[in-house]
Amino acid sequence: MIHTKVRCREITESDVEGIADLLTRGFVGRSRNYWIQGLRRQAFRPVPDGYPRFGYMLDNDGEPVGVLLLIYTARKDGDETAIHCNLSSWYVEPAYRNYAPLLTKIAQRHKHVTYLNISPAPWTWPIVETQGFRAYCRGIFISVPALSRAPRWSKIEVISQHTKAIEGLSETETELLTRHARYNCLSLVCRTPKGVFPFILQPVRIRRGFIAPPVMQLIYCRSAAEYAACAGRIGRLLLRLGKVSVIVDSNEPIPGLVGIYTERRGRKYFKGPHRPRLADLTDTELVLYGP
Repeated sequence: MIHTKVRCREITESDVEGIADLLTRGFVGRSRNYWIQGLRRQAFRPVPDGYPRFGYMLDNDGEPVGVLLLIYTARKDGDETAIHCNLSSWYVEPAYRNYAPLLTKIAQRHKHVTYLNISPAPWTWPIVETQGFRAYCRGIFISVPALSRAPRWSKIEVISQHTKAIEGLSETETELLTRHARYNCLSLVCRTPKGVFPFILQPVRIRRGFIAPPVMQLIYCRSAAEYAACAGRIGRLLLRLGKVSVIVDSNEPIPGLVGIYTERRGRKYFKGPHRPRLADLTDTELVLYGP
């Protein structure tokens, strides 16, 4: 069938309801409320000037028939501001699949932008690599932080979404922690004689079933070494919340932590000038939409 009215264009706020319907049809097991919540978060978050807020869609005479969600973020890389783009959910109605390359071509056209694919299924890894992406994270370390020794004279603080200032942290990191608390993440500060260390964690969900597993994902820390140093204190807090283990992006076993390293899952890719930092999944689909 020939579709003469199909065009690729930027998603606007007026398209959100239709995009949510399209994604609900395309992703079995994801509710419409799941997509609406994430799209609303995208609608209100800061986006670098000149970049799309939501991404791109295939428009068939006003009806969305394909979508590629994009999450743009400005990140500091030394003295330079680097633009990162998380290539998120992609779906095209079967009758319009021949137009799918339009979405991927327009979405990845900026040479100065670093594009991220943080949730590729293992069977797609070879395909992603043929598209020019390189793995920056090869696996995950499943840690049991409560088995680590807590640093002496340390304490842990839970940061709420209403916190205005955090002693020992910059305005930028304070805003990062409070913003992610609004996204239902667990934002923490560990205070030790050696310094003040920020962390953001998120519960891992089971898509089918009613019991949430006792697992968290480490969304943000400055370094794996800082997490290892504070793991004992973090682990004792998590036990009180019914959580036992924390998943950490890694390329190898992490010294000072009790747990298991595996490369069977967790691989993450990038394409562009700036290699992403491990243990920084802030402002990605994992946070805005949920695991």
